[in-house]
Amino acid sequence: MKTLAFGLPKLGERREFKVLLEDFWKGKIDEREFLLGMNHLRDWMANQYSQWVDLFPSGELSYYDFTLDMAITLGVIPKRFGDYAGIQTYFQMARGSQALEMTKYFNTNYHYLVPEIESKEFKVFKNIPLEEYEYYKARGYRALPKIVAPYTFLKLSKVLKKSELSELPLYQLSKIETQKDMEDYLNAVFPSYEKLLESLKHAELVLMEDPALCLDMESWEWDLVQEVYGCLSKHVDIWVLTYYDSVSDYKRFVELPVKGLGFDLVSNTENLENIRKEGFPQDKILIAGLINGRNVWKANLKEKLTILEELSKTGLELVVSNSCPLFHVPVSTQFEDGLPEGLPERLSFAKEKLQELKTLKLAFEGDKTALEEVESQQKLALQPFGVKEEVRRRVATLREEDFKREVPYSERIKLQQEILNLPTLPTTTIGSFPQTEEIRKARTAFNSGKMSAEDYEEFIKRQIEHVVKVQEEIGLDVLVHGEFERTDMVEFFAQKLEGVATTKHGWVLSYGSRVYRPPIIYGDVYRPEPMTVAEITYAQSLTDKPLKGMLTGPVTILNWSYYREDIPKHEIAYQIALALLEEVKDLEEAGIKVIQIDEPAFREGAPLKRRDWSSYFNWAIKAFRLCSRARPQTQIHTHMCYSEFNEVLEYIYQMDFDVISIEASRSKGEIISAFEHFSGWDKQIGIGVYDIHSPAIPTKEQIKEVLERCRKVLPLELLWVNPDCGLKTRKWEEVIPSLKNMVEAAKNLREEVVPAS
Repeated sequence: MKTLAFGLPKLGERREFKVLLEDFWKGKIDEREFLLGMNHLRDWMANQYSQWVDLFPSGELSYYDFTLDMAITLGVIPKRFGDYAGIQTYFQMARGSQALEMTKYFNTNYHYLVPEIESKEFKVFKNIPLEEYEYYKARGYRALPKIVAPYTFLKLSKVLKKSELSELPLYQLSKIETQKDMEDYLNAVFPSYEKLLESLKHAELVLMEDPALCLDMESWEWDLVQEVYGCLSKHVDIWVLTYYDSVSDYKRFVELPVKGLGFDLVSNTENLENIRKEGFPQDKILIAGLINGRNVWKANLKEKLTILEELSKTGLELVVSNSCPLFHVPVSTQFEDGLPEGLPERLSFAKEKLQELKTLKLAFEGDKTALEEVESQQKLALQPFGVKEEVRRRVATLREEDFKREVPYSERIKLQQEILNLPTLPTTTIGSFPQTEEIRKARTAFNSGKMSAEDYEEFIKRQIEHVVKVQEEIGLDVLVHGEFERTDMVEFFAQKLEGVATTKHGWVLSYGSRVYRPPIIYGDVYRPEPMTVAEITYAQSLTDKPLKGMLTGPVTILNWSYYREDIPKHEIAYQIALALLEEVKDLEEAGIKVIQIDEPAFREGAPLKRRDWSSYFNWAIKAFRLCSRARPQTQIHTHMCYSEFNEVLEYIYQMDFDVISIEASRSKGEIISAFEHFSGWDKQIGIGVYDIHSPAIPTKEQIKEVLERCRKVLPLELLWVNPDCGLKTRKWEEVIPSLKNMVEAAKNLREEVVPAS
């Protein structure tokens, strides 16, 4: 039996990837130094793999995003970027003023860049897979080329089509959904994939990532996929990797004319049950994804070993692997200290998961030391940890009325407007403002004990005073306190809650160079004391304008954390929601009239298959409702960004908020088209009119274009105006002119449609 690992975090042990990328963007290093540094990271990745596993891929060190790499490989470069000028164009596509749309990769918190297909003319424009393979080959590594499969590439992409609507824009981007379109685009892209595989024919085999085979699929889609693999496998041996869920049709999957088939045996039990029930072809290799690539708990190796032994009795050739890419977990536990007692020995990050694969292989082969380790982990896994009976009792005694607001929205909104007295097209921001170098230095000094708690509190107050003044000068209608005391929207609350741990070096890439440290929910969750009241009420004391209390919702805290696996997810969500409800009540008592409970991970947590949606959304909706059970006069906002929310509007509506803000800038407001097909939408909605992930300053005309698109679908009285996400990562010299243009665009449109009396 061999071991295979893939998706190792490219971030590096000390965030070397982030440093290189940002230094290059800032001009601190030139392109030669940048590429040299990236090659050092490539070597580091190969060294990590080769220490522990038999097989591993090349091509995993994308300079920004692997779907962008695949798009450039296939010549999918929109005309607006002009002639391709190497890395300059690459980063323009990633983060320039007209950057590609960004959204979540399946149901994860990794953001990928959406390839834009403008024609059916594909070609091998830049053979990145071959370059990466030859780099490792030249250094003596037997790495396997890994590329995104044709079907998944097209499912992740959008195509430019002439709009069926008479309004602007004349052309719009849309998914490939019909049988004819998918067949046409597969036929068009197929010759380029043939050339790619022909160039890789000297490789041992090629790994093709095809997780879209775990989505809902029609029979005709399987026909197309089978035909594609039937032709591609003539050029080189192929192993197909699927992950994040069970394959949509087990029988069709195992019939694919390829050498190896990879299964996620962690996300649920369906794949394993189908293997047991239906059998597996003897002429193919079964790649068993048994080590969880999405969570940080040590595997129950005894349980995994039992599965391997069961599968081996059928005479199958087995390869044991991780269940999905390892870039969803931090690099290593070796740098962590200060975690709650009893937790470190239960954790396994990416490097430790490589070690688990080796231990599993050795135990399977009868190695005595490995077998002893398997038994030791089994005993640890069975020990209770982090139990708080009072918290469990509160969840167990929840009633249906605890998940509902007392007054319906149609009546609440009138009460709120009487208090807030907001104009048409009210303007606001999502919450955070620039985290400058000065702020980061002060936080570091405070955390290291070089700045006292009193001095740090005064420092944060000065930042709040500044941001309130700036917002008033710009003319925003609803203000925020800037979130200067917060490192991350989830980590901040994790540090205030019991039953949740935070790491010092557990960084994970979200997109580009943006990293975050997912908390670890290891026990029952509760709030020992108020978390946000002091800073928010201080900010409100500085202005007569309404100021938003800023909270992160229970579904997002859960989905953006590594959660415990010994109780159901909905129970964890309700525990977090009850803690947040206490915070909402305290904010109300302190006089805060607007409270925003962000839920950007609401959509991403949904299972890949729609048959499983109702179960997930039922508890996700209830968790939000539980924590937002505020007074009718309190206006509850929520925020969502960078997911396919148009697919789940019916569930979003059931959350019963008062205002939702949503990303609309990179898609030029096209997400608003979803509301054309939603009957009876009456909630207020804040349109994300400019892209905060780009340093480009939006013009008033660009912002107005998005607003004009939106008002063709929704009544003006329902619209708010805001950036598409928080401003934490931007610079003040970008933020102030951008917000000024946003406020001016809103005022101009307001005056056009609501003339002064």
